[in-house]
Amino acid sequence: MEVVAIIFLVLLALGMPVAFAIALSSTVFFFINPQLPLSIVVQRVVSPSQSFTMLAIPLFVFAGNLMNSTGITTRLLKFANVITGHMYGSIGQLSCVLSTLMSGVSGSANADAAMQSRILGPEMTKRGFAKGYSAAINGYSALIVATIPPSMGLIIFGSVGEVSIGRLFAGGIVPGFLMMIFLMIAVRFTAKKRGYMPEREKPASLKEVGRASIDAVWALLFPVILIIGLRFGLFTPSESGAFACVYAILIGRFIYKELTLKVFFKTLKNTAADIGVIMFLICVSGIFGFGIVVDRVPQALSGFLMGITENQFLMLFLVIMLLISIGLFIESTIVALLMTPILLPVVTRLGVDPVQFGLIMMTVTTMGIMTPPVGIALFTTSTIMGCKPEETVRESGPFILAVLAVVVIMVFFRDVVLFLPNMIFG
Repeated sequence: MEVVAIIFLVLLALGMPVAFAIALSSTVFFFINPQLPLSIVVQRVVSPSQSFTMLAIPLFVFAGNLMNSTGITTRLLKFANVITGHMYGSIGQLSCVLSTLMSGVSGSANADAAMQSRILGPEMTKRGFAKGYSAAINGYSALIVATIPPSMGLIIFGSVGEVSIGRLFAGGIVPGFLMMIFLMIAVRFTAKKRGYMPEREKPASLKEVGRASIDAVWALLFPVILIIGLRFGLFTPSESGAFACVYAILIGRFIYKELTLKVFFKTLKNTAADIGVIMFLICVSGIFGFGIVVDRVPQALSGFLMGITENQFLMLFLVIMLLISIGLFIESTIVALLMTPILLPVVTRLGVDPVQFGLIMMTVTTMGIMTPPVGIALFTTSTIMGCKPEETVRESGPFILAVLAVVVIMVFFRDVVLFLPNMIFG
């Protein structure tokens, strides 16, 4: 696999799209090992598309787009604004709360970062926020999407690593809210230092909060219904994606009455484009995954790392450093697809719970969307806000520390992750 890795990196350096770089470099593995029939390449590409669990991904993408098109996002924005109006840097605080609420809607950190920059960005600039600061807040608050269900990253990790997606969903709730709190603290101190004053003097009254809650109740109920349905066997993870689509259609058409046929078909068209990119990546990564298994990469890496240390916490530290390094160059979805079968056996041998590791891994790798040189959300938020990526990177320090603080808590206090899964699923 060393040759495959070198070819993959060279193709990336030449500017080839990631999916094609994976497909071409992985196919070389079969020419190096002529005893393996080339027909396996086709089989491994088709295999992920036949996975019932993977069906959850396109369904949740469709559901997220539907919710954005049916007024659910707008109502969540109003609800979040009521809660944060009295805080320093209130619109920055709004970004953190909205990301937490939107996690159950979008499932994609990149999509959330772009959406919030478009919705909140103009108002941030109007209130005198530095553009790089605004881009950093919108980008790093979107990382909450990596933990709170229905996170696309958790679905991929669970599917590839054969870990209960229901337990992963439940395990992400507490870390997700912790990340929101830590990021809000970072916004509070930085905003006060910069003089970004609250929008209102006093917190909203219970009446105002209640009114906003009632207006957004259908959006707020969605993650709750999702977890309950999984817990009591009403639907599998894949079926929960279908439920999410039906739920969004019913709410948009009959309650909010904003889903017309024109909006529906436009949403369907946008979803088809999104799904095409995601599923192509997943399918071609099946070839790479086969090569990893045949070449016994997990066993070799396990032996190497175990030769360094058998201390669970030191091992997690090494793995986190590795994932951060990889995340600088490769998108989080690809990292989850390629590294899960390699790293999961290593850490579980030392007693790390798969659900705990899944949340740590997806939080760390998703940070890569905001780090140079290839952070998708970094360039997206910077472009939307009209600033250079370098400005966004300079403003990112407090928010990076906030996210890493949550990772440290997940490493040393595993019950923060496992409390809800154990309570709900046993």
